[in-house]
Amino acid sequence: MKTIVKGALIGATTIAAIIGVTVTLTAPAQADATGARTELGYSLALLQAGNFNAARSHAQAAVKQDPQWGAAHAVLARTFLALGDGVGAESELGRAAAAGFDMRRGHQLLAEAWLLQGDAKRALAEAAKADPRFGVYATRVTARALAAQGKGAEAQALLGELLDGNPGNSYAWSDLARIRYSAGDIAGASGNAQKAVELDPNNLEALTLRGELVREQYGLNAALPWFEAALQRDAYYHPALIEYAATLGDLGRYTDMLGATRRALAARPASPQAFYLQAVLAARAENYDLARSLMERTGGRIDDLPGALLLNGTLAYQAGAYEQAIGAWRELVGRQPMNITARRLLGAALLRSGDAKGALDVLRPVAIRGDADSYTLGLVGRAFEATGERDWAAKFLDRSAWPVRAGATPFGTDDSLAVLTGAADKDPTNPVLAVTVIRGLIDAGQSDAALARARALEAATPGAPAAHLLVGDTLMTIGRYGDAADAYRKAADIKFDEPTMLRTVDALDQAGRRPEATGVLALFLTQHPESVPALRLAAHWQIASGDWDGAVDTLEDLRARVGSRDSGLLSELAYANVGADNVDDAVSYGAAAYDIAPMSPAATDAYGWALYAAGENAKAIDLFEKAASLAPKQSGIRWHLAQAYADSGRNAEAKAAIAALLADPGFTDRAPAQALLKTLG
Repeated sequence: MKTIVKGALIGATTIAAIIGVTVTLTAPAQADATGARTELGYSLALLQAGNFNAARSHAQAAVKQDPQWGAAHAVLARTFLALGDGVGAESELGRAAAAGFDMRRGHQLLAEAWLLQGDAKRALAEAAKADPRFGVYATRVTARALAAQGKGAEAQALLGELLDGNPGNSYAWSDLARIRYSAGDIAGASGNAQKAVELDPNNLEALTLRGELVREQYGLNAALPWFEAALQRDAYYHPALIEYAATLGDLGRYTDMLGATRRALAARPASPQAFYLQAVLAARAENYDLARSLMERTGGRIDDLPGALLLNGTLAYQAGAYEQAIGAWRELVGRQPMNITARRLLGAALLRSGDAKGALDVLRPVAIRGDADSYTLGLVGRAFEATGERDWAAKFLDRSAWPVRAGATPFGTDDSLAVLTGAADKDPTNPVLAVTVIRGLIDAGQSDAALARARALEAATPGAPAAHLLVGDTLMTIGRYGDAADAYRKAADIKFDEPTMLRTVDALDQAGRRPEATGVLALFLTQHPESVPALRLAAHWQIASGDWDGAVDTLEDLRARVGSRDSGLLSELAYANVGADNVDDAVSYGAAAYDIAPMSPAATDAYGWALYAAGENAKAIDLFEKAASLAPKQSGIRWHLAQAYADSGRNAEAKAAIAALLADPGFTDRAPAQALLKTLG
């Protein structure tokens, strides 16, 4: 025991330099001085080792044994700060002062306590009073308070000066990393967080932040070891538990996710983040009553966060409270105007509430994209019908029946280029306005000017993935697909998320580099096995390459996730099962797809192809002819029809259909078509 206590007291020396507290500063007030001193020594050593919850327990034991020892209360306050509990820290600092602790040593602690409670102004004033001996700590609090006030550049400059003189301060590096991350500089934040971990492997904030950044850069699975490293040091460290649980949920490991949220609630019984994650689990299981109950237990403390806004809107919509759902989703779209999911949900809710014009306003930026999804296009078509504009309705409903995927293109804009440029020139340091004007230049066809601006933004913010994406988007518009892929890969090196992956894959594919595109997709799926868009793309490519069994497996996995009401998914299942010689399954899926979307050329063709494989040529021809009338330019449908004509002895019609196909430069199955034509004579 003596050896352990000695080690604890040695560790206290380092902590004392940070918090202004030493166990030898004053003698314990009670008779049980040895027990209180021992417990406080343990607390300080555990604090340095990164086991904050255990450090708090030992500090509480020291306070219990000697309630009048001010230093014990001050150390307990420090453990509360490490755990993010500003209220508890402030209370203990008050008790420390009442017990005789010299508060000239505690200004920096009180400043952080107020900062954690959201009072940045008061924190700045208190940090300014700190004794110069604790100036490093006070400067860190000052920088974080400035960042909380939106003065990120000042905060970064202040921490930069601090680190010039104190390059070995792990916590200053992690503070700088967090501020840069909030500013969108993921590359810079990643380097800073890594430096913080190298300097102090017990810096739990740095370990947790490193996990968040790795999740952004490399994916879900890659992030888990970082959260686990933090939890190995403190199994109940709340921030790491929340990030760990969220990552496990995104990976589909729901049982493990639930366990992590329960540990978070054990660490912080009223944790709104833990209740929110449990509500997400309940909503995914379609237990909406439980999800609502769990969200109520958050006490509204996280209702302004994007995830909570999305979930609360969903729960309100499920309950028929459409106005409430509209309010939540409108706020989310206001904060995240590029959030397609939020726009789609808000548009659907507005349309259902009778506000067709409002729905069009919300959905238009998505619908005018080349890669707009069929659901959004259908919503826009129905909204135009509701406003009496049937010509526009027909155009969007036609597109929804056979959407053409044109890559992950940017949003369109209704503002004039002059308005966009004027706003950006008035505030040249505003990245949002810079992005907007570049998008406007792209839409106006001024690709060279857009590329010049995008490259300037990229040079100014090399650590921000959005800047590289802008360069890639601009290059895509002028057909420089290989160069665009290189730009997207720079973005992916910083943040390998779904939109970046889709852009990279699309650019590589259009550049004729399908093997590289396949590799990028496969890498993404190893880290994000639950990604529906990635799985859809993988299945599509499996069908294209003739990997029928693999396509069936992938599509069945998708169906288990998204349900059996997606006509596009069911259509691809029909095609894949035909290729895998599962004809009965193919007919079942084709019929289901056609039942859901009888005016969809894809569903009609898929059902016809399944019936053709089953030998029901007459029914198949009827469906192929219908599909061809719905999508006369779709050569794949016309090729199916030609084959069915030939097998039914309708040679003249087959020959005419094949001749038309061979005259189509976009038709790819030329060799088998020519062989069939030769057979027909």
